[in-house]
Amino acid sequence: MKRIAIINGPNLNLVGIREPEIYGTQSLDDYLQRLVQQYDGVEFTLYQSNHEGDIIDELQRVGFTFDGIVLNAGGYTHTSVAIADAIAAITAPVVEVHISDLSQREPWRQHSMLTAVCATTIMGHGLDGYRQAIEFIVNS
Repeated sequence: MKRIAIINGPNLNLVGIREPEIYGTQSLDDYLQRLVQQYDGVEFTLYQSNHEGDIIDELQRVGFTFDGIVLNAGGYTHTSVAIADAIAAITAPVVEVHISDLSQREPWRQHSMLTAVCATTIMGHGLDGYRQAIEFIVNS
């Protein structure tokens, strides 16, 4: 059985409410609950925090025993050397996910501190990016 952690960063608990023109109107929590039920033979953990250190703690907790991690670090994508260092230190492959296409956003959002240490990046596919990330891990 594969074990996959889905880790979400700041403000992603507000998807469905926050800026629906960018992130849509569906709750991320509802979407993920339905999505994980579609994968027999995969054990999931779902985690969300608005705090950088908590995200690092969760990466370290699952990063040596899980088969993969789906990470949407939210705004920390653009600023967190510490999260990048945590990803580089663990053995589980990390798939970086972004609901929107960062290349079409504000200039300061167009650079990710995490891409270089992630197995791949999926962006601009809405919530379906999470499914694509799971498929990447399941088929790796």
